[in-house]
Amino acid sequence: MLTALSIRDVVLIEALDLEFGEGLGVLTGETGAGKSILLDALGLALGARGESGLVRQGAAQAVVTASFETPAQDGAIASLMAQNGLDLEPGEPLLVRRIVKSDGGSRAFVNDQPASAGLLRELAPHLVEIHGQHDDRGLLNSRGHRNLLDTFGRLDAGPVAVAHRVWREAEGALAVARAEQDSAERDHEWLTHAVTELRALAPEAGEEELLASRRATMQRGEKVAGELQSVAELLEGSEGGLSQFRQAARILERIADSHDALGEALAAIDRAITEGAEAQERIDRAADAMAFDPASLEADETRLFELRALARKHRVQPDELPALLEELAARLDRVESGGAGIARLELAMEEAHRVYRETARALSEARSLAATRLDASVEAELKPLKLDAARFRTVVEPLDESAWSPAGMDRVEFAVSTNPGAPFAPLIKIASGGELSRFILALKVALAEKGGAATLIFDEIDRGVGGAVASAIGDRLARLASTAQVLVVTHSPQVAARGAQHLLIAKSHDGLVTRTGVTPLDAGQRREEIARMLSGAEITPEARAQAERLLAA
Repeated sequence: MLTALSIRDVVLIEALDLEFGEGLGVLTGETGAGKSILLDALGLALGARGESGLVRQGAAQAVVTASFETPAQDGAIASLMAQNGLDLEPGEPLLVRRIVKSDGGSRAFVNDQPASAGLLRELAPHLVEIHGQHDDRGLLNSRGHRNLLDTFGRLDAGPVAVAHRVWREAEGALAVARAEQDSAERDHEWLTHAVTELRALAPEAGEEELLASRRATMQRGEKVAGELQSVAELLEGSEGGLSQFRQAARILERIADSHDALGEALAAIDRAITEGAEAQERIDRAADAMAFDPASLEADETRLFELRALARKHRVQPDELPALLEELAARLDRVESGGAGIARLELAMEEAHRVYRETARALSEARSLAATRLDASVEAELKPLKLDAARFRTVVEPLDESAWSPAGMDRVEFAVSTNPGAPFAPLIKIASGGELSRFILALKVALAEKGGAATLIFDEIDRGVGGAVASAIGDRLARLASTAQVLVVTHSPQVAARGAQHLLIAKSHDGLVTRTGVTPLDAGQRREEIARMLSGAEITPEARAQAERLLAA
């Protein structure tokens, strides 16, 4: 609820600090005293357009600060704060501040953290509802009537929203599959040829590198084959080095014990024979690996050319050909068996559509029942408000399928007929401001305890009525105030007498400057103000006595 309002340099208000409590608070004062300035100032703190004309003449800026006590369980406010990177501890007061400069610039703060005016406007519906003579928001905005009816009937549209999402997702999947199928069917001939060609070639991952390496090795072998043969003959021929070493070793073996040096010479020759044999083995191994086979070289070159040519054709690397074959084969398979897949998606979409229709239809029926109860609740409030001939109807109409949404398949609008035999028309089209205000009050009473902002403000809802009607309005405002904080700007003494808090708005002039001030009234001051409201400029003893009776009642 609204706990405090601080105003600095707004129009005729120089400095004003107000505190508000629970229940019904009334604001009274003579016409032109500046009651609307208070509402304009509060609206500014709640994100209304900041205009330089609101800044008091001669001041550099106007500042409005509103403090709200927020329930710990209010997740919507905490969520909005979190989405905008602002902190709000559970149960912590919410402080909104708006500054408007004389040049038209403005700044906004939430709990002393810089914020946007847009965030203030988003927070406003969770904090305050303002109902005035020509208010086109809140209850008069038909876009919110469906939510109000659901709140009144305690109806949960969540299952409908889930069913709607599933249905739309199934529709989307079917549309994508059909588009892919159409595209694939156009490419069927090409896909068949491409898959056949790739399967015939049967590419393998890493094959290009292997073929290129093998071809390069054979090409090098062709160049060095003669040299390798010469080296082999020098090592292994009948007159080769190894043969000569072996002959020398056999001779030394017979005479090695003749001298120590001969034994050492034999050992050295044995080592030379071993190293030479290893060298020969490696040369033979290299020769085998580099063996030049014209037929094998031609086969490898042909395969390498085919791989690279097909890769260029499909604009991929040769190593990507196996994956391409798998992908194109899968596409071809989908084309050739696509009808069955689309049939499955069609069945899934039809089932999701059916579930949505049934779920939304159940919600529609529940809305119709809730509408009947709401109509009865509102009409029960109309007679005491002297709207005896008026009728109220909650219109629940089906929407075209193209307009079905997560909220269901209904359009909901509050309609009224103000005279017998007159057709029903939307609530917002009522001509009489007094009737409109009383219809709003009847609706608010019927919707009491069903949710909404914790603070309700009514601006001159009793204009043009008096006597028993004003008393009935005061009674209903007091009933509303038992479940929410209610503030009312009023000219009716019957309404003013019902307030738990009474604020007097008055204008003063010191010869130079005109100022608007607000004074909380005690019991005696309340009696005088209500007596003034009853009798006018001259307060009579009879007016005071009547004021006493109203307050006592």
